[in-house]
Amino acid sequence: MNNKIQLVVFDIAGTTVKDNGEITFAFQSALQEFGYLIPEEKIKPLMGYKKPEAIKMMLEEYEDDVALITAQYINTIHGRFLKLMIDYYETAETIEPLPHAEDMFLWLKERGVKIGLDTGFSSDITNVIISRLGWLKDGKVDYVISSNEVPSGRPAPYMIQKIMQACNVTDPGAVVKLGDTEVDVNEGKNAGCFYSIAVTTGAFTREQLEPYEPSFIIDDLNELVTILQ
Repeated sequence: MNNKIQLVVFDIAGTTVKDNGEITFAFQSALQEFGYLIPEEKIKPLMGYKKPEAIKMMLEEYEDDVALITAQYINTIHGRFLKLMIDYYETAETIEPLPHAEDMFLWLKERGVKIGLDTGFSSDITNVIISRLGWLKDGKVDYVISSNEVPSGRPAPYMIQKIMQACNVTDPGAVVKLGDTEVDVNEGKNAGCFYSIAVTTGAFTREQLEPYEPSFIIDDLNELVTILQ
């Protein structure tokens, strides 16, 4: 084990929690209710972003009347997305960790490494997911942060920096970041992480991730063991 590593920050949906496309569908449905018919291939690359920012990006492309694109309008659409996602996560029969996610948490914990989770979700959704999984309550992870808790979401480094502060880690070179999207990779790079690792279990394929030059691209979280050893 690389003794330099003190903290590993994982994304949630598509990285540690299974996503069967529910997020893309809810995002697409929320926009459709306001008259925007946006194809899935346009939405999937935005899944790592802070969701109001992603909505703004779609409106800037699909709304002809620029005057309509106000903070209030974006928040109204985001509110509908929140409702759809919270309803899903509250009522889904199971919220399923991705293979080896909990094994990796345990492996890192046994080696004294802190574990953080960050996400493009707002805390309304995140809290439901983490509560149902019991990851904070059971001590499987040390800290969870949502994009609404910082000035800017990914690819800005603020969520990683806030987790570092909470975990008393001062050197970004002692941090590893993992996620399934372009903005996860760039968040890790912008924070100065030792590694910024991409996973293929979520929104992006290996081919889609390669142009962003992550430190590694992995297909299963258990590959992290080999990397860190």
